[in-house]
Amino acid sequence: MPELPEAETVARALDRALKGKTIARVEVFLPKLRTSLAPLMKAGLEGRTFVGCRRRARYAVADLDDGRALVLHFGMTGVARVDAADRPRRKHEHVVITLTNGQAFRFEDPRRFGLVEVQPPGSDGWPAGLADLGVEPLSRAFDADLLFRASRDRKKSVKELLMDNAVVTGIGNIYAAETLFASGIRPQRRACRLTRAECATLVHHAKRILRLAIRWGGTTVSDFHHVDGSEGKFAQKLKIYGQKACPVCGTPTARVVLGGRTSWFCPKCQH
Repeated sequence: MPELPEAETVARALDRALKGKTIARVEVFLPKLRTSLAPLMKAGLEGRTFVGCRRRARYAVADLDDGRALVLHFGMTGVARVDAADRPRRKHEHVVITLTNGQAFRFEDPRRFGLVEVQPPGSDGWPAGLADLGVEPLSRAFDADLLFRASRDRKKSVKELLMDNAVVTGIGNIYAAETLFASGIRPQRRACRLTRAECATLVHHAKRILRLAIRWGGTTVSDFHHVDGSEGKFAQKLKIYGQKACPVCGTPTARVVLGGRTSWFCPKCQH
């Protein structure tokens, strides 16, 4: 599932491709993805102009000139493209938004877990449907004090804390595993046992790894592709996720399932 770096990469590409472009026609080719697509057809988007695209958590947000936004989540297999409007539609391109410049925005999703919605603005300047998300991990608000406070009385694991979108939003399975390895902390440790110093270490490495992943265009493990069809290159930089042996000590990696997601760790280097 695309995580924060992948969503950031797509949002930046969509900003370049859609900014200043006007919608001519909206077409949908099935009733629903994660949510119904009927409201998209009834939203009156024809004639509206994209004023930019940004990211919130794992969502790409394409802002419109009337204050609303097209909100995208890519689920397991969602891909957004902007190319020639006269290109034949692919089998799993379920939403096609034709632009007045002869191009079209296309949302492809074979497994149909993605989301394409038009949402009104909320009080915080983001679409109303994203109001309950936690702080952004690359913001100043995500610091050691916040993570330490959130970890108190938490019996769940550190890994689950890092992936709790009500605390900090957008750190998914891959980047949580990489952050924990870089910090020398086992994913299954109880969050309440974290020290303030360990929280500072986790925040530092989470920010560093996410910035590096964005620089490399995200991680392609199975289905993720960019707007131009290319794959994320950060998979070449992964230290622990999906690895057979620890790159530091050579110990075979171990795996544990937490919150329904598999996490790799080194039994020797992580405590």
